Amino acid sequence: MFWRGVVGYLPVNIVQGLVGLFTIVTFTRLLSPSQFGDYALGFSVMSLVHTAVFTWNEAALARYWAGEADRDGGRDLAATVYRTWLALLAAVPIACGLVLLLPLNPGLKLALACGLLAVLPRTFARLAQERRRAAGEVGGAAGIDLVQTLGAFVIGAALAWAGLGGAAPLIGIGVASALCVAWCFGSEYGKGAGGRFEPARARRHARYGVPVALSLILALVLSSTDRFLLAAFLDEAAVGVYHAGYSLANRTLDVAFIWLGAAGGPALIMALERGGKPALIPAAREQASLMLLLTIPAAVGLALVAAPLSQLMVGPALAAGAAQVTPWIAASGLLAGLTTYYFHQAFTLGQRTLFLLAAMAIPALANLALNLVLIPRLGLQGALIATLASYALGLAASAFLGRRLMALPVPWLTLAQALGASALMALAVTRIPAFGGLPELAAKAAVGAAVYGLAVCLIDAGGLRSRAGQALRTLRTRNAA
Repeated sequence: MFWRGVVGYLPVNIVQGLVGLFTIVTFTRLLSPSQFGDYALGFSVMSLVHTAVFTWNEAALARYWAGEADRDGGRDLAATVYRTWLALLAAVPIACGLVLLLPLNPGLKLALACGLLAVLPRTFARLAQERRRAAGEVGGAAGIDLVQTLGAFVIGAALAWAGLGGAAPLIGIGVASALCVAWCFGSEYGKGAGGRFEPARARRHARYGVPVALSLILALVLSSTDRFLLAAFLDEAAVGVYHAGYSLANRTLDVAFIWLGAAGGPALIMALERGGKPALIPAAREQASLMLLLTIPAAVGLALVAAPLSQLMVGPALAAGAAQVTPWIAASGLLAGLTTYYFHQAFTLGQRTLFLLAAMAIPALANLALNLVLIPRLGLQGALIATLASYALGLAASAFLGRRLMALPVPWLTLAQALGASALMALAVTRIPAFGGLPELAAKAAVGAAVYGLAVCLIDAGGLRSRAGQALRTLRTRNAA
């Protein structure tokens, strides 16, 4: 199931990566730094409300569908989940009303309101996607991703060009999500046809999902606190600079982690449900090895090409600041991705999500404290130091607590091989002079990829050659079918 997902989700994640980069190119040019800051704050609030109100229900569907679908087709589970979603929708107009009462500038207020309204269709689209992922329906889940990704970008860019400011990308997200709902509402909501809403099941979902949601809120606090504090201590233009560099690095890494997580999370649950721990451990080791071999060089590479990449991808008003931010966020994004998409699996597999909440509370509180201390003294640099230190602490806490519940293997040899090959890559790339722009970026990317790829192949790091062959055979089989 894992390799089917790796192959099946690859095209959509390539699209996501390209769109993510074009989003930075487009919106940092169509929006002023302050408007880009409005968008960053609106997106953060949208994500916070979605996570706080709806994510626990989505998490329960993702965790329990594999076991329930084999019993009664998942009717009672679907009925409980989707009717709970309808009840939770009442939170959105309340949040919108509160935003309208706040004494904010009109551009920021519009961005916040549009982000909150986008939550309505976005949450149903997420439920549909989680169910399809849990069921191994790779094509359906990938289709939702494609419509949302491409639709949000095209619509948002058109509205930004028309002059809607920081609200434009958020309107694009809402409209694209509504298109997904129109496409899949009947089939997904119909999964609960003939099923019953079961209060006991809903309580079980809450016991499992609420700690997951709270931990994700803490993750949002960890990733968003710096923006609000930069706005408070500096200004919205500083938020725009920080968000541009943050998006450039974190979005690039996120594509890889989301791709592997979309394939890996459901595969680990399926392995545990059907084969127990003896089936889980080799599956987890395989996933961790591939994750390390792909994401470590990606983070190192981003740091190495931060300057030419920012010159090419970010608008002139934000490029210099984004180049300063990118290497720090590349390191932070690597630690955050390994924590979220691997070490956190121990808590969901063991259904002990209160420990997940504890693991996230540690770095979130540390991040808040460090930002309060460092931003007034060091400005933007203080936010970067706080972010990296907090994510390192979060990885250590999650690994330590997770081993007490469901000890997931760490492929130390593969880790050493990935670090060694990345060091060789860095040595080669730093020998290329900094002549700027696309030529520098292309030269460094080509040399870095060639050196890393050759090193990994020569030592067969993590058995990647055999795994790549397996993925190619899966792709051929899929195309032949």
